[in-house]
Amino acid sequence: MEQNSDSVVSTETREDFGKLQHGCEHYKRRCKIRAPCCNQIFPCRHCHNEAMSSLSNPNDRHELVRRDVKLVICSVCDIEQEAAKVCSNCGVNMGEYYCEICKFYDDDTDKKQFHCDQCGICRVGGRHNFFHCEKCGSCYSVGLQDNHLCVENSMKNSCPVCYEYLFDSIKGTTVLRCGHTMHVECFEEMATQNQYRCPICSKSIFDMSQNWGHLDQEIETVPMPEEYNFEVSILCNDCNTTSTVSFHIFGHKCRNCGSYNTRRQ
Repeated sequence: MEQNSDSVVSTETREDFGKLQHGCEHYKRRCKIRAPCCNQIFPCRHCHNEAMSSLSNPNDRHELVRRDVKLVICSVCDIEQEAAKVCSNCGVNMGEYYCEICKFYDDDTDKKQFHCDQCGICRVGGRHNFFHCEKCGSCYSVGLQDNHLCVENSMKNSCPVCYEYLFDSIKGTTVLRCGHTMHVECFEEMATQNQYRCPICSKSIFDMSQNWGHLDQEIETVPMPEEYNFEVSILCNDCNTTSTVSFHIFGHKCRNCGSYNTRRQ
């Protein structure tokens, strides 16, 4: 039996109605969620968590477990119903992207959302662009596959700069040379502030060879007075070796790797 083309067009138009016209600062979606933890209605879990974290009574503060969401309210027809992609009343897609596992809705499919079974949550950026690192415990760009230093459950920690939990953060993250992880924007802010050490392990997170070369030249042209001609014991933050070097106010160079990222013992 041939399908009526008019009915197909009307169905597609109905499902697409209101796309990108509803939602919050975090997501464009055509539904709100009823939080099972407090029975209140919010545009998304991030809105819920922000509201709860600002409560004056610490005992009332809590976070929403995304998978526990059972009920949603369609933003087009305002009917409350069980979580599903299509509204049972007006027939619109409550989210162009919908994950049944995460109960996650998003109309902005340009983000290329996908669900990672190993992470247990939805990611953005396109499945083909990411791989899941079992040791680090998260998805990383394919450019880092076999090309990064693994730190066990690195992503299941807070950003060492802003302290936001990294694993399910909606901000972009980056893996440092030492294997630790932080937000991209926090990493860039460190660079503008000339902070070159990892906040966690103190290893250099940038290529500092040019800077070390400049220090070599400065130390060579500025000899220390005779009373400061003594040696000190240092520990290198980059290669973790100890050595004894001549004291200088500009810095102490590791005898093993040539780094000035050192500290006196």
